[in-house]
Amino acid sequence: LGTTLVGMTRGTSRPCSPAGSNYYVRILSTIDRELLKPNASVALHKHSNALVDVLPPEADSSIMMLTSDQKPDVMYADIGGMDIQKQEVREAVELPLTHFELYKQIGIDPPRGVLMYGPPGCGKTMLAKAVAHHTTAAFIRVVGSEFVQKYLGEGPRMVRDVFRLAKENAPAIIFIDEIDAIATKRFDAQTGADREVQRILLELLNQMDGFDQNVNVKV
Repeated sequence: LGTTLVGMTRGTSRPCSPAGSNYYVRILSTIDRELLKPNASVALHKHSNALVDVLPPEADSSIMMLTSDQKPDVMYADIGGMDIQKQEVREAVELPLTHFELYKQIGIDPPRGVLMYGPPGCGKTMLAKAVAHHTTAAFIRVVGSEFVQKYLGEGPRMVRDVFRLAKENAPAIIFIDEIDAIATKRFDAQTGADREVQRILLELLNQMDGFDQNVNVKV
């Protein structure tokens, strides 16, 4: 697998980035060159690194969007207690997606997301499963630790890919499990790994509440 770095309209080679290194590679004549745009995911030959296919944007296996028949069967009634938390989640996540006109009438900007916190086993994931079951919106599930990659820039790129997939399938809900893997306290990082984790969090915050906002995507 690789990623195109520079778009070209002519020629038989193109810079690619497999495993963190940049190469000029040959392109099969059967490849549609209109698809070869910067940051496009491509498949490379194992030995020659020749470009043999252009992968769809959602080819990243770490990004999982549940279809209607894959959604959990957990209902709010299956969760004991937490009546206040269930009501808050429904008002913050479900209601803006199903009745956005209510927020618009009274001039309230709906929340971009909900942070569920607590000790292990208190029902955070169960609430997320119930939300996925009771809404018709696309449900995208990722794990926070998967954003931390070996090479610099891969983590923020994955965050952008997640939100791009959500916008293409809006209305959508993004569930990030174990977000504490990247949502650490900001400090003066001394190593590249620490700086990369902070860049991932900044990219996440920018996608949620930056210049280009989308009210049809909830986190």
